[in-house]
Amino acid sequence: MTAFRYRRAALALTAAAILPLTLTACGGDDSSSDAAADKSSSAPAEEKSSAPAEGTPADGPFGPACATVPKDGAGSFDGMAQDPVATAASNNPALSTLVTAVKKAGLVDTLNNAQNITVFAPTNDAFAKIPKADLDKVLADKEMLTNILTYHVVGEKLTPTQLESGTYDTLQKSSLTTKGSGENYTVNDTSKVVCGNVPTANATVYIVDTVLMPKS
Repeated sequence: MTAFRYRRAALALTAAAILPLTLTACGGDDSSSDAAADKSSSAPAEEKSSAPAEGTPADGPFGPACATVPKDGAGSFDGMAQDPVATAASNNPALSTLVTAVKKAGLVDTLNNAQNITVFAPTNDAFAKIPKADLDKVLADKEMLTNILTYHVVGEKLTPTQLESGTYDTLQKSSLTTKGSGENYTVNDTSKVVCGNVPTANATVYIVDTVLMPKS
């Protein structure tokens, strides 16, 4: 019995010595976990890129030529959005040749009064690709000019997604084709969109670098 009491006392002493060490170790683990959690929660969130993923259509105006659009005033994106399309185009210096052509063809009211249309608007540089003698001839022939200009107009508002692969009837009564993705689109395989998805009061405008010619 005496030996048994000694053995129980020894076990009790051993347990008393081990218990504080165990509690200390557990406390240390909790502190480490808490520190790691605090460090994790205080770390700055990873910044997300605001640029659209490659191949994803843009929500607003896009393209290299958009940088030349005035930042404010009637010719800015906000200003153009307030006016019907022919008036909006007249406030964009890069579209002055197109505006002259629209006036010569007598299409200002037609375009301004149309609803929910898409206009593929050639830049001044696009018209400059046409030999001057040929361009002067077109500008002097109202019927031919009207034929060309109405070929640049589709009777519905087209989104960038719709431009990825589409064929659309124009006001000229023949069709044009579009293809591309993200911020890169072409019309009829030859004319590139250089500033697209520009809103006006009654139309969506895609500014292009080459004048489109009717197929028939």
